[in-house]
Amino acid sequence: MLLEQAYEQAPAVRSGTYLTTVNEFTDQQPALRTELLREACERVVALGDFSAADKLLVEEDKGAILGAAVCLVTGLPLAVARWYAYELPAPAPDAPVISVPIASEYFSGTLYVNGVERGDRVVIVDDTISTGGTLAALIRAVERAGATVTEVLVAVEKPANGGVKRIEREFGISVKSVVQVDVDEQSLRTHVLARA
Repeated sequence: MLLEQAYEQAPAVRSGTYLTTVNEFTDQQPALRTELLREACERVVALGDFSAADKLLVEEDKGAILGAAVCLVTGLPLAVARWYAYELPAPAPDAPVISVPIASEYFSGTLYVNGVERGDRVVIVDDTISTGGTLAALIRAVERAGATVTEVLVAVEKPANGGVKRIEREFGISVKSVVQVDVDEQSLRTHVLARA
């Protein structure tokens, strides 16, 4: 499987107190092959149930690439959480820009969510769950908008950093992941642990 190959023995760098894997899928080093993105998308779509959803939500950094592919396959509209705010009025009273704090493995600040409206049923898609910081911010934004999270789907999980357990504990939401990886602190290399 290409996704596992992209992670197996990939180098890691320290980002704050965590080790972050640098690879083709999340960092485009080397450039992301179409076949790998297609495979990751197909595996995330196979993992999820989109029948109760009417919208996807992703963050604009690493998750947006996968989210756009999932959007094309599922036909669901795509809402994007951004790292900066627009100085524009809300497009409609039921669709304000939602801002939420975020503290993730590699970033702390504010996320600005566009396109999620009251009553929406949202599937959140992301490339990776590590500490759960990004997903927690996305879930809070959906709740603040008066919408509902129906599923949280990720391509890669780093179980050692506790993100899946955090999301289940704080929100009662299960996170489904395609692949689990671990980063060895001695060698600064990534290893695949399990796959769905």
